Amino acid sequence: MANPFVHVELHTQDPERAKKFCTELFDWKLDDVPDMNYTIINVGEGTGGGMMKSPMPDALPQWVPYVLVDDIAVSTEKAKSLGAAVLADVTEIPGMGSYSMLLDPTGAAFALWQPKMPA
Repeated sequence: MANPFVHVELHTQDPERAKKFCTELFDWKLDDVPDMNYTIINVGEGTGGGMMKSPMPDALPQWVPYVLVDDIAVSTEKAKSLGAAVLADVTEIPGMGSYSMLLDPTGAAFALWQPKMPA
């Protein structure tokens, strides 16, 4: 399948409450990432994700899907040409890959993800 969903991320003002809820409801393993204020969600099989405090204080909590792309810069530009608004332009996460965060023309948030290729 081309361009699958590869990560789902919760942006919330109350990550601790969200972690408590999710671990009590689901059989998820949550791992806090040191020095990043980020929690990895390991679901076992299927698409995992993460949780973080929302970077936008007034935004409602939301789950943001990440879509795998071959070329983050080209895909971000194509999304913009098709009417997407950029929330975060191409940003590298050292040692992991790069993402961009967008709003589609209907206002729905999503992200693009290109993993770092092994050297």
